[in-house]
Amino acid sequence: MAVNPENLSIIVNQLGPTIGGVAFAAVVGWVITTWLKIKNGYPLESSWGKPLHPNGGGEAMERIKLLSQENAQLRAELGSLKDRVAVMERIATDQPSRLAAEIDALATKQLN
Repeated sequence: MAVNPENLSIIVNQLGPTIGGVAFAAVVGWVITTWLKIKNGYPLESSWGKPLHPNGGGEAMERIKLLSQENAQLRAELGSLKDRVAVMERIATDQPSRLAAEIDALATKQLN
């Protein structure tokens, strides 16, 4: 099957603008996607999906460590607040005579 050079030039002339338009659209899409990733703080990736800067640097690791410490402190504070709320609920829903007896027991315990 021989290809006639005249037919080949006609095919190239007809498909050239379409192929060029698709290639241009692909490049513009890639540029916009990369710009949006940079703008919104997403890591850039290679063509195989791996981050270009996988370790993130020492600053990122230090920030993660500080956030983890703050998270642990907040969890501890939340636990103590839950305990206090439980005590307040018990006081609010307890019978007055029983509450007075417990307060008197604590007062005598401190005196001894």
